[in-house]
Amino acid sequence: MDRNSVAELHFANLKNPISAANTVLLRLLREGQIQRTTATIPYCYYGPELTIKKNSAKIGHWLAILNVYKEMRKQGPVETFQVEPKYGSKGVAEPDIFAVFRKTPFFIEVQKTLYSEKQMAEKMNRYVDLCRSGVIPKPFPHVLIVSEQRYAIDGDWPFKVFQAQTFSRFMEALKPKQTPQPVRAKEGGIRYIVN
Repeated sequence: MDRNSVAELHFANLKNPISAANTVLLRLLREGQIQRTTATIPYCYYGPELTIKKNSAKIGHWLAILNVYKEMRKQGPVETFQVEPKYGSKGVAEPDIFAVFRKTPFFIEVQKTLYSEKQMAEKMNRYVDLCRSGVIPKPFPHVLIVSEQRYAIDGDWPFKVFQAQTFSRFMEALKPKQTPQPVRAKEGGIRYIVN
């Protein structure tokens, strides 16, 4: 987690969340309870057992997953949020996130890198295999792909598939579209209002 996210998630109720986060993170770092990388600004912190290069590309991916979590929290309570859960050996679908939000299960893919059509088809086919395996109890989670890129994966899947640039945009797309309702103006004519 980056320092600003630590402050937002754990110290938001204090007068100066950033200062409180800095104090606690520095103490935990000195005690060997956490590690930090200075390759990012603000610095990123992670557990003591994690072995990762201080400038790993994986850091950006984990921060993107963290941003999904923060967006979900702004939309409502998050019942479950698991990062990179495993459902079998190599070759089985490996979602970036398993979440339960508003009593609905989701597998969320956070795509920071551009996948080819073939790579995305392979990824989706692994979800089909996982769905058919019976390892996941029904209902099978919806698959949400969070990416700047829109993928050509429209098709007949045994589960619902969504794509959005952010989780917030996904939620916005679910809201019913408002249509203008005609209203008679007092002086004649028609004006439209949106309910």
